Amino acid sequence: MTVHHLNQLLLVCSLVLLVAVAAVRISSRSGLPSLLVYLGIGIAIGQDGIGDIPFDNAELTQVIGYAALVVILAEGGLGTKWTEIRPVLPSAAALALAGVAVSVGVTATAAHLLIGLEWRQALIIGAVVSSTDAAAVFSVLRKVPLPARVRGTLEAESGFNDAPVVILVVAFSTTGPVEHWYVLIGEILLELAIGAAVGLAVGWLGSWGLRHVALPASGLYPIAVMAIAVTAYAGGALVHGSGFLAVYLASMLLGNAKLPHWPATRGFAEGLGWLAQIGMFVLLGLLVTPHELADDIVPALVVGLVLTMVARPLSVVLCLTPFRVPWQEQTLMSWAGLRGAVPIILATIPMVQGVDGSERIFNIVFLLVVVYTLVQGPTLPGLARLLRLGDSGAADLGVESAPLERLRGHLLSVTVPAGSRMHGVEVGELRLPTGSAVTLVVRDGTSFVPSPETMLRRGDELLVVATDPVRDAAERRLRAVARGGKLAGWLGSARDTEGSRTGR
Repeated sequence: MTVHHLNQLLLVCSLVLLVAVAAVRISSRSGLPSLLVYLGIGIAIGQDGIGDIPFDNAELTQVIGYAALVVILAEGGLGTKWTEIRPVLPSAAALALAGVAVSVGVTATAAHLLIGLEWRQALIIGAVVSSTDAAAVFSVLRKVPLPARVRGTLEAESGFNDAPVVILVVAFSTTGPVEHWYVLIGEILLELAIGAAVGLAVGWLGSWGLRHVALPASGLYPIAVMAIAVTAYAGGALVHGSGFLAVYLASMLLGNAKLPHWPATRGFAEGLGWLAQIGMFVLLGLLVTPHELADDIVPALVVGLVLTMVARPLSVVLCLTPFRVPWQEQTLMSWAGLRGAVPIILATIPMVQGVDGSERIFNIVFLLVVVYTLVQGPTLPGLARLLRLGDSGAADLGVESAPLERLRGHLLSVTVPAGSRMHGVEVGELRLPTGSAVTLVVRDGTSFVPSPETMLRRGDELLVVATDPVRDAAERRLRAVARGGKLAGWLGSARDTEGSRTGR
């Protein structure tokens, strides 16, 4: 490749990236997951589009898709709050394991009986589309004000269920007879156990190291966090465990470890996540051949209808009823089983393995994802309101912690968001634990030292100094006031207040 060709390639890539970034605005206004816009860009520049770029390398697409999925799972894990998913871990695990099994069985049976696929092809399609997509779930659900239990269950499920689905798709795509079901179950459980152990170990060691080793520049913290997450994936995969589960668990530990310079790390991870999504979706759009899709529209609609209206609701009911989840939440979670790039990436596995009819499988999965994302994504907020599951709680605070090592203290940077109930609260009414105090308020570009009577407003930035023993208690108290206002601790938040008073 000459320098001239390299310059042309960089120009094309930069233009595509700029268009994709601008498309985020369109998707946020319309409620559509951004994957549809990026897929459209890939199709537009592909061999049937205006770019007329021929591309049919399924193996390269699979490799790049796996790499992008690692970054997306890492970003999702970093943004997952342990307090939200801890109570729902058993139900999320049930959906990720038993729910996947139910969905695969129902969908594969429908694909075999209704559209005439061979059993191997039907099982592959059933496994491929049974995984909810982490990118779609994270990008859509975090814009919808759902109760913490619903959001936590769906996010944890999307982080967990990639691992068993990948194992199933690989098993069904290999040549020769499919292994007995109990062998597959044993392999899935073993790989999940190994991946979980590796992810937890790498995440704990990484968070411990970042808290105790001061890096020379704040910009190194985001790089170190992402490097640790990728290490978890590689380590899990090398010891024949689930690398996807490892990276998600390691990232979740890192995201809840109160690391220094956290907002900068979070922003860096979000940027990488967007870049991974854009590249992955555009590449998948390039791989598809639009003129070959027409014959598979009806099969895709049939399989998608069974998946959306039968398989997903049945798996949700069977898995969540034992946990006494209300029917309204079950209904919403049945509809919120969003599919995205993950099923399309998994559909490249049989193509690489040379399975008969693999191109048709890919086309059916591609059409299913596009059509049902168009239906489910925009209607999810309306369904949540109809079921009265919208969470009107205040927006959470963004808190950044910078360690003051010689003083054994922390400097907390707190921004009061638009929906916070901290608006109208006086500084003295925060009732921060002894050993912490609001030292500076920045309002409308002007900073001043507050008095106990200073009333906080939306958009204020606070600098709070807290000694090491009460640092966590001070943050808990700030978040409690942001949620409950000046009466937090007296009306329904006694646990937060008591923890802040005792410094625990």
